[in-house]
Amino acid sequence: MQKLNFPEYTFQYKNKENKTYIFDIIRKKYVLLTPEEFVRQNFIHYIVYEKKYSSELIAIEKQLIINQNKRRFDVVIFDSQLKPYILVECKAPEVSINQNTFDQANQYNWVLKAPYLVLTNGLRHYICKIDFDQNKYEFLKDIPTKK
Repeated sequence: MQKLNFPEYTFQYKNKENKTYIFDIIRKKYVLLTPEEFVRQNFIHYIVYEKKYSSELIAIEKQLIINQNKRRFDVVIFDSQLKPYILVECKAPEVSINQNTFDQANQYNWVLKAPYLVLTNGLRHYICKIDFDQNKYEFLKDIPTKK
C-alpha cells in the first residue's frame, strides 16, 4: 500500500482466497483491504492512538437514510453524550478531495449534525468546523481535541 500522511502503524493482515484483509480495531474483525480501507484504518489508528479518542465512541460504515435513499458514512466519532461530534469521509489516495467530496459529506452531515467534518484521502486532510446556525464553515489546521 502507498505511504500515507499519517504516522507509521503496525496492522494485522491475513490472506484468504487470494485477497488481503486488514484487522479493524473498531469492528473487531478483518475487512477486505482496499485503498480506501487502508486510509480509513490509518485514520482510525491516528484518532485512537494519537488523538486519544475512545474506540468505544467510534462507528464505522453505518447506514443513513437520506431522501429515502440508503447511504453509508465512513466514520463518526461521538462525544460523551453520544451525539455525533466528527464525521469523517475517507477516499482512496488516488481520489482527489474536491467539491463533490464536500457535497457528499455535507449531505450526510445534514442528517447527523456533527459540528466537525474531516475529509481525507490519506495524503491530504481537510478539517472543518461547521456552524449550522450561520450556515457556514471554517477550515482548521488540526482535528479538535476530544470532548
